[in-house]
Amino acid sequence: MPNTSDRKFDVLCAGLIVADHVCAPIRAFPPAGGLVTTDRLDLCIGGCASNVAVDLAKLNRSVGILGRVGDDVFGRFVQDVLAGHGVSCDHVLASETAQTAATMVVNVKGEDRRFIHAVGANGEFTGLEFGTDVVKQCRVFYVGGFGLNPALSGENVAELFRTAREAGVTTMLDVVIGDPDCVREMLEPALPLTDIFLPNTDEARTLTGEEDPLVQAETFRKAGAENVIVTCGGRGVLMLSPGSTWRMPAHDVEQVDGTGGGDAFVSGYIQGLLTGAPPARCLQYGSAMGASCVRTMGATTGVFTAAELEEFVAAHPLEPQELS
Repeated sequence: MPNTSDRKFDVLCAGLIVADHVCAPIRAFPPAGGLVTTDRLDLCIGGCASNVAVDLAKLNRSVGILGRVGDDVFGRFVQDVLAGHGVSCDHVLASETAQTAATMVVNVKGEDRRFIHAVGANGEFTGLEFGTDVVKQCRVFYVGGFGLNPALSGENVAELFRTAREAGVTTMLDVVIGDPDCVREMLEPALPLTDIFLPNTDEARTLTGEEDPLVQAETFRKAGAENVIVTCGGRGVLMLSPGSTWRMPAHDVEQVDGTGGGDAFVSGYIQGLLTGAPPARCLQYGSAMGASCVRTMGATTGVFTAAELEEFVAAHPLEPQELS
């Protein structure tokens, strides 16, 4: 990546900031009117931008976040958590009209997690509250949760990414699928200015109608993304870049809560980028961070520190396979 070592931040994260209410795995989802007990209910930070920011801070990276919260107890909670990890909240605004975004995360043993989400103040975030020059302060500019909030439009992201590219900043885009047709339209102006696009295979299937992660990635490359990384949960990850294709399996760990696993992957991949590592090493870092996340409740609770990441990668090597 270009030499941008003199920037204020290693990474700026923009997008979803959420207060997560997470339950420890329950034996079964209760019927209407029923009640089921759980070992614990935790209030945690969540949202793609928040998760990636905290994870990167744990990796000793200088990080700032752009977004909106409510002027309420949950807004103060998420900012306290971010600041407690060393994430700059100078570019977080408090809404006068909307509550802090929140998600109920329901974990059921043997099943994928369920979400109940209130969009809240995230729905007011345009990305342009501080102008476009803000992206010149960082080495990597990451937009997370794109597609769930129409106010953060494809045109706005394209404007930010254009400024970032002109300043030598790497642009990264992640999605959350609400209305698939809306997301497809939002991606049109943004993908041609995206250096790295990071959907999971379920999101990619919804957007492309394709089952094969390679075909999914090829579709997004044709739409303009420079590099596409499709995460596939327990089946690993695929990366399609100009002139090369990589596949890598996933680490075999016991999953307690999958929330934030994809965001942890992103943070690990960025860690590799910032150290100048080749793609294969970046994928190893990403997969290791994702594995560390899902072992505990909460989107950021159990992710590795920088030292733990290096130790895990050395002790549990995964070898990416270059297909072309």
